[in-house]
Amino acid sequence: MKKIALAIISIATVQGTAAQSLSGKLDSVIISGNRIEEAYGRQNRNIEVLDSRQIKALPVKSTNELLSYVAGVDLRQRGPVGTQADVSIDGSTFDQVLVLINGVKMSDPQTGHLMLNVPIPISAIERIEIVRGPAARTYGVNALAGAINIVTKTPVQDEVFAQAYTGSSLQQDTATGETYFGWGAQALAAIAAGKHSHILSIAHDEGNGFRYNTDYDVYRLFYQNRIAINEKNNIEAMGGYINNSFGANAYYAAPVDKESTEAVETAIGSIRYNYQPNSKLIISPRISYRYNNDDYIFVKQKPELYHNIHETNVVTGELQSSYKTRNGIIGAGVEYRQEHINSTNLGKRQRNNLGIYAEYKHYFSDRVNVGAGLYTNKNSDYDWEVFPGIDAGFYVAKNWKLFANATSGQRLPTYTDLYYKGPANIGNAQLKPEYAYYAEGGLQYSNHSLFARASYFYRRSADFIDWVRATNTDPWQPQNFQTINTQGISLLANFNMSEAMDWSDNIDMVWNANYTYLSPVIDAPTNDISKYAIEALRHQATIKLTSTLWQRVQANIAYRYLYRINAHDYTLLDARLGYMVKNILLYVDVNNLLDTKYKEVGAVPMPGRWYTFGVRFNHVWK
Repeated sequence: MKKIALAIISIATVQGTAAQSLSGKLDSVIISGNRIEEAYGRQNRNIEVLDSRQIKALPVKSTNELLSYVAGVDLRQRGPVGTQADVSIDGSTFDQVLVLINGVKMSDPQTGHLMLNVPIPISAIERIEIVRGPAARTYGVNALAGAINIVTKTPVQDEVFAQAYTGSSLQQDTATGETYFGWGAQALAAIAAGKHSHILSIAHDEGNGFRYNTDYDVYRLFYQNRIAINEKNNIEAMGGYINNSFGANAYYAAPVDKESTEAVETAIGSIRYNYQPNSKLIISPRISYRYNNDDYIFVKQKPELYHNIHETNVVTGELQSSYKTRNGIIGAGVEYRQEHINSTNLGKRQRNNLGIYAEYKHYFSDRVNVGAGLYTNKNSDYDWEVFPGIDAGFYVAKNWKLFANATSGQRLPTYTDLYYKGPANIGNAQLKPEYAYYAEGGLQYSNHSLFARASYFYRRSADFIDWVRATNTDPWQPQNFQTINTQGISLLANFNMSEAMDWSDNIDMVWNANYTYLSPVIDAPTNDISKYAIEALRHQATIKLTSTLWQRVQANIAYRYLYRINAHDYTLLDARLGYMVKNILLYVDVNNLLDTKYKEVGAVPMPGRWYTFGVRFNHVWK
C-alpha cells in the first residue's frame, strides 16, 4: 500500500501524461479517425497519444515495448524485444483490442496472440493513438475494449536515420555457458519532393534471449509513399513485412513446452485514394491485405510429435467519406472483409464481414459539441448487429472541459476459439460473439504548460468468451462465460516544467505520469476455473521524466508500479542517459534497474536488469 500511495501522491503532485507534448498545442495534433478527423483537444473520449518525443526518449527497442508506458494499456510480454506479446486495455483480454497501422486493421482471424506482430520499426512511427473503450463506431468489430492505431511518419523534409545497439543481462545460460545478449540495427530514409514523399525503413534484432530457449531473430521492412496527382486527388500506399522466429519456452503450455519454437511471418499492404472535389467533401476508397503464417513446433528436436502451421489471408475493401456542413461534419462508410485460413489444426475455412458506418459531429459553439453515430455489422456466421455511440463535450471555463460518452462493441470468436484441438485446449464451435456496453465521463484542464484529465468509466462485458475447465486436470475450453462488470478511474496529465518555470533553452524538462484503477466483478460466478476472466491490473501507475540539458545531455527515467488481481505487485525502473555530438546520440539504457523478479503472463519470468549501449544518427535536410 505504501507503493500505491507514493504513486498516487507523485501523480497528484507532478501531473504528467502520455500526451506530454500536447500541452497548450492540443489543436495541432489530429486524431486519425477513418472518417471524422478531429483535434486532440476537441475529442470527447479518453484517447491517449504517445507522441514522437516520448517515442525517441523511452528506453525501448521495439514498437510493442512502447505500449508498456501508456495509461490503461497492459502489455504482457513472453519474449524479449517484443517478439511475442499480448495487449489489453482496461482489464480486457488480448482478443478484445484492435491494432491498426494508419487505420488498417491488423487483427488475425486465427488468434489475438498475433496482433502485435507488426513490421513497423520505431524509427518510422510518428505517434501512437490509443482509444479506450469500445470503438465499433469508429473501427468496427473486434475493438471491444479499445483500439491502438500506429501512425507512421509523413515526411516533409528529406531525412536519414540510423541506429545500432547491443545489450546484455551479464547472466549466463547454465545449459550452454553463453552470456545472454542481443543486438539490433535500424535504418530509415525519407524523401519529401514536391508532389510525392517516400519512407523506406529496415530493422533487424537478434539475440540468444534471457533464459533457456528464448533466442530470437527478427527482420522488419516497411515502405510508404504519398503521391499528389493534383489539388483534388492523391494516393497513399504502404507495405510491410516481418519475419519473427523465437524460442517459446513456457509461452503457451508450461512446463511441458520447454523445447517449443515458433516462427511468425506477416506481410501487409494497402493503397488508398483520396478525392477532395471541394473544401467540404472527401471520399476515400481503400483496399488492404494482410498475410500471416504461424509455424509452431512443440519439441524442436522432434517436430513430428506436434507441429501446427496456420496460414491466414485477409482482404478488406473500404469506402470512407466525410462532408462538412455549416456547423458540423457528417461521416459515412462501408467495408467488406474476407478472412481465409488454411491450418493443419483448425482446418480450411472462410468467413466474410460487411460493416456500414454513419456518424455526425455538431458544433453548437466553440464551447459545446456533440457527436453520435452507429456501426451496423453482418458476419457470414452471425446475424445483423447494430452498435450505437454518442459523445458530448462542454467547456465550463476557458481551460476546463467536461466530457462524456457512451458506446458499444462486439468481438467475434477467433478460429482458435472455435476449432482448436490439442491435449490442453479444445475449441468450441458453438460460441457466440461477445459484447461490451460502455459509459464514461470526465474533466479535462489545459494551459500553456499543463494538461490534466480525470475520468470514470463503467464497462459491462456480456457473453464473455473465456477458456474454462471444471478441474485442474481437464483441458481448457472456451465458453460464453457469464458477464463481467468493470469500473475504472483514470488520472493523467502533463507538466512541462521548462515552460512553467520559463527556463532558458539550455534546460528542457517534461514530467509525465498516469494512474489507472480497475474493479472488475463477475456476475453469478460458478465453480469453473477461469483462465482470463480476472487478470486485470488493479493498480497501474507510471511516472516519466524526459529532459535535455544544454541541448546535449539526455536524462530520461520511467517508473512503473503494477498490481495484478490474483497475483502480486511489482515495481520497474528504466533509465536512459545520452550525449549528443552534432547529429549523433550516444546512449546507455538500463531496463529493470531494480532487478525486479516478475511475470507478466503465465509462467514466463521476465528479464532481470538489462544493459544496452547504442548509437543513433539522424540528419534532416532543411
